[in-house]
Amino acid sequence: MTAQNKILASLALAMAGLGAEAQTAPDVPRLVVNVIVDQLRSDYLEAFSPLFGEGGFQRLMKEGKAYSQAEYPFDKPDRASSIACLVSGSSPYENGIIGQRWLNRTSLQPTGCVDDNRYEGQFTLEKSSPVNLAVSTLSDELKVATEGRALVYAVAPERDAAVLLAGHAADGAFWMNDETGEWASSTYYAIPHWLSYYNKSYHAARRIGTMMWTPTNSFVGEFNYFVSGGTKNPFRHSFKGERQFREFKASALVNEEVTDFVSHCLQNSMLGGDAVTDVLSVGYYAGNYDHKTAAECPMELQDTYVRLDNQLARLIEMVERKVGLERVLFVLTSTGYSDTEDTDDDLSRYKIPSGEFNIGRAQLLLNMYLSAVYGQAKYVEACMGNQIYLNLKYIADKGLNLGEVLERSADFLIQLDGVRDVYTSQRLAQGAWTPGIRSIRNAYNPKTSGDILIQVAPGWRLVNEQTGERKLQRESYMGFPLYFYGLSLQPEVVETPVTVDRIAPTLARCLRIRAPNACSSSPLTGIR
Repeated sequence: MTAQNKILASLALAMAGLGAEAQTAPDVPRLVVNVIVDQLRSDYLEAFSPLFGEGGFQRLMKEGKAYSQAEYPFDKPDRASSIACLVSGSSPYENGIIGQRWLNRTSLQPTGCVDDNRYEGQFTLEKSSPVNLAVSTLSDELKVATEGRALVYAVAPERDAAVLLAGHAADGAFWMNDETGEWASSTYYAIPHWLSYYNKSYHAARRIGTMMWTPTNSFVGEFNYFVSGGTKNPFRHSFKGERQFREFKASALVNEEVTDFVSHCLQNSMLGGDAVTDVLSVGYYAGNYDHKTAAECPMELQDTYVRLDNQLARLIEMVERKVGLERVLFVLTSTGYSDTEDTDDDLSRYKIPSGEFNIGRAQLLLNMYLSAVYGQAKYVEACMGNQIYLNLKYIADKGLNLGEVLERSADFLIQLDGVRDVYTSQRLAQGAWTPGIRSIRNAYNPKTSGDILIQVAPGWRLVNEQTGERKLQRESYMGFPLYFYGLSLQPEVVETPVTVDRIAPTLARCLRIRAPNACSSSPLTGIR
């Protein structure tokens, strides 16, 4: 081979190598920051956007990939069921988390979705673990794929949010104690040394007595989006008494505490510090002050969004400073529900069909009816929310046909005032089609849900005298966004509706790992 041919051959090999390098898969992010905002709403984001800065929501909307119409694939999500769907890519029918609480069939007492007496609390008396989450999560699969080297932390104001965001294999989950304001955890996780230090030095209990919540600035105090009641005076709230930390956690100020703790976590851990992808999940609050309605506290709700925007900007900046924007992927969405629209207004004065449906009375009437049909006995054991639990053991011991009992029960209950429809466990299991039944079936779980689900008519109030529950029933659409930001993603606004269960498989593909084991949804396109 001549010298010229050797040079040409070397150039060809070099160009081939460059071509192969150009076609390799893009790098996976060093850190995924998974942000879920409790009760975040698109209409409020749009309404309050003139009050926002440039570093928070405006940055996500202008520089990220924004899905304007996200939704959950099941009926009536709450904080716990929505987070379980986000991390697992599955509905309550698969993952087992039908809500923050459900009825324990053995004790007939309400049980929390993350209650677990096997693990002691740290800086709390509450005993917690993700034992009731029946499937794997994205961070679980990341732990498996990296042989445990990935770091996974979750921080949120509420216990159920932190534990479910963390998943089964996480290194830590942290939340604020309702009674003391300290940041708490569970012995289910490894307790870092810096948690104790933070609680001694920085937690909210050291400052709660001097905290005062007033409008962030004069623009918030003068801005008036809500039409009810005319112009409102600027508010002023302090936090005192037995409920001071519960009120604080349902205020705009809690988000600053969350960001402060996340900053401490970033400074004292190796999150995003090596080539192995880590996950940081953060929960924020966008509901109204002390869970009041928008009519009661309109200015507070506006200020909550402004302060949330500020804290989101802080979070993005501190992560970008530590890891680099090209090495981090932010995901932000909402829990998909709102408690700001519940009101005690008498709708009948406006001639709007309304009333009260008392689930306890319905339980008693149903038991009287079944006793008249099958003989005197306690056929109905309990009720919770809109669900009725039958005495399945007695029905089986007596040799009754459960399907017949359920069908008779549904036929009886549908006649009661305020009942829109009745769904039995067998009807949901068989999947008989009616409008919306897929969404209701996805919200049902055979092990934790009741045997009969009552759909109360819109405008009526579901009342439970034993628990004190009084909840106005609404079927109104509540829009919320989904944002992806970082990793040099091209800005884009997508108007096509997407469901939250597609986030987990999208991130799994981005990280080049398996999707969670109950996730059957397809990933979104255009995210790596």
